[in-house]
Amino acid sequence: MNAIARLVEKDKNLSVLILMTVATLLVLVSLLGGRFLSAGNLQSMSSQVSEFGFLALAMGIAMLTAGIDLSIVAAAVLAGIMGAQVMSGQLVPVTAANAPVLMVVGIVVSLVTGLLCGLLNGILIAKLSVPPILATLGTMILFTGVSMVVTNGQSVPVAVTAFSNLGASTVANVPLIFILMVAAYLVVGFVLKRTRFGRQVYLFGENSAALRFSGVRNDRVIIMTYMLIGLLVGIAAIIMVSRVNSARVGFGESYLLQAILVVVLAGFNPYGGRGRVISVALGLVLLQSLQSAFTILQFNPYVKNLIWGSMLLLVMIVNYYVARWNPRKAGARAALPGAGTAGGTGSPDATGAMPAVASPAGERAPDPVSMGGTR
Repeated sequence: MNAIARLVEKDKNLSVLILMTVATLLVLVSLLGGRFLSAGNLQSMSSQVSEFGFLALAMGIAMLTAGIDLSIVAAAVLAGIMGAQVMSGQLVPVTAANAPVLMVVGIVVSLVTGLLCGLLNGILIAKLSVPPILATLGTMILFTGVSMVVTNGQSVPVAVTAFSNLGASTVANVPLIFILMVAAYLVVGFVLKRTRFGRQVYLFGENSAALRFSGVRNDRVIIMTYMLIGLLVGIAAIIMVSRVNSARVGFGESYLLQAILVVVLAGFNPYGGRGRVISVALGLVLLQSLQSAFTILQFNPYVKNLIWGSMLLLVMIVNYYVARWNPRKAGARAALPGAGTAGGTGSPDATGAMPAVASPAGERAPDPVSMGGTR
């Protein structure tokens, strides 16, 4: 019991998420059985979660800095469209000889477009002190407008066959894009936890003033962070286009709210400075498992939205009460003589002194100013 209490106290949100994920998987397996655990369904789940997984990770990184990125889907669509334009044959006719070159150029164009979108967001937030929610709301509209102008609202097909096969490629029956997503999570998790830049990202979200007084340029941290987000968005764009063999405005519109849902499930603090990559991965498992079950059960799309909203509210309520619960304080009260009896919290010892009860460590209140960008 003490071991469980120590685990919960160390990371309460992660403990709640693990419990919810395990309970949900057990219920789905008991209800759906072989339909849920079939090789085809698991492969389909891993393919569907890949492109969305990069966007959820990008949103989580933004929240670590006490910000948010509302433009991730619009930037991914723009990056996908720019890459698809290169591989569509509209600019340069696609032949068997130049197809590999066009494929490489298209991938690079998508990555560079994502990086430029992230750079623009970083400059607006770091240099112009625009609040992240307003900066990314503006760029979301901007990126969507650019995509509309480039495509005239039409879909851009991909004529390079090798690129189209990328989304369907497997390694030992595991989708290649899923392996790519797992590798990205491992790399980003290492960067955030084990590198100087990662510690600066956490410290910026927790106390940007302390980071500035330590000699670190806050604007550089923010710009680099949003460029990292842009790189993840560019990779997501490549996966999106390879899976559907085309790019168009409006694709993946629901991903934005789902990304926010996953990050909230993962226990990220909207005031910054708290969150784990492993928690995002667990949130993805939970969300994709439910999504797959909804598909198998042929749920109405409106019912899906109801369940997503109910789950979000439930998690916030559970996290609120778990955050208030202190296992050590509860254990200390239970150990006191007379604990649980009416009229007091303890009895004096032989000397007449009341037994000492360790008070819980205080938690720093979040800085409401931190939502506004750099200081």
